[in-house]
Amino acid sequence: MNLANTTHFGTIGVWSSALRTGNPRHGERVGDAAAELESLGYGTVWLGGSPSVEEAGPLLEATTRLTVATGILSIWDHGAREVAAARARLERGHPGRFVLGLGASHSALTKDYARPYSTMKEYLTALDEAPEPVPAGGRVLAALGPKMLELARGRAAGAHPYLVTAEHTAGARELLGPDALLAPELKVVLDPDLTAARATARAYLGRYLRLPNYTKNLERLGFSGADFEDGGSDRLLDAVFGLGDAEAVARRVGEFLAAGADQVAVQVVTADPATDLPLAEWRALAEVLPMTGA
Repeated sequence: MNLANTTHFGTIGVWSSALRTGNPRHGERVGDAAAELESLGYGTVWLGGSPSVEEAGPLLEATTRLTVATGILSIWDHGAREVAAARARLERGHPGRFVLGLGASHSALTKDYARPYSTMKEYLTALDEAPEPVPAGGRVLAALGPKMLELARGRAAGAHPYLVTAEHTAGARELLGPDALLAPELKVVLDPDLTAARATARAYLGRYLRLPNYTKNLERLGFSGADFEDGGSDRLLDAVFGLGDAEAVARRVGEFLAAGADQVAVQVVTADPATDLPLAEWRALAEVLPMTGA
């Protein structure tokens, strides 16, 4: 069930919450941005910020080849039957171009958070049993730990891990096997001044270091409490970000691909990544990254 073989997925994707079509700051500009990303050769847009399925529709309508994925839809916020029906509508209009990315989110962000692994299994069963089922090959999981990665291998097309290292990617590939999709997200700051780049990275990373799901996963990779202080140690930033000019970022992306990623979903971090549309950065990266989406 390798999604990379059944959907035009591409080697490089874009992860962005600013491209959500509910973003009041940009309105119709998100469709124009998606069309440009497609023309630049990006294969997939991952909509961040816990989007709904419906928010992918305008981006699909503005493009002809681009895959649009939720990165991720929270299983606590959307009922499985409604998600399956909304996904079926997109599939009828844009066959093979929408991917349902699912995640269990975090206890700090979800009122009724409990038993995330078991709840995810139940949610996948509900998608299987919906009047218009979501096939395993049309969904991926935001998997970090071994159990969720194994679930992504057995009951989805693969995994879309967030805030991980190249080392995690290598381990995830081993657990997923050779056929499942592996599309990790990678944050990047395009700034040749490494001191300034790290300051931008720390200002953004600090919010994630308050979420135990992420810090526990990073601890499995050898990081400790000292690495999580003050927005992250240099060692941590260098492992979970691509920092520097476009060529330096391209080298970091290459490390993830060499570790076993099918696609790297690049998130350009700016002073306000939740609302900025970093068109200049996306253009610069398209010149140096191994684009296969065009």
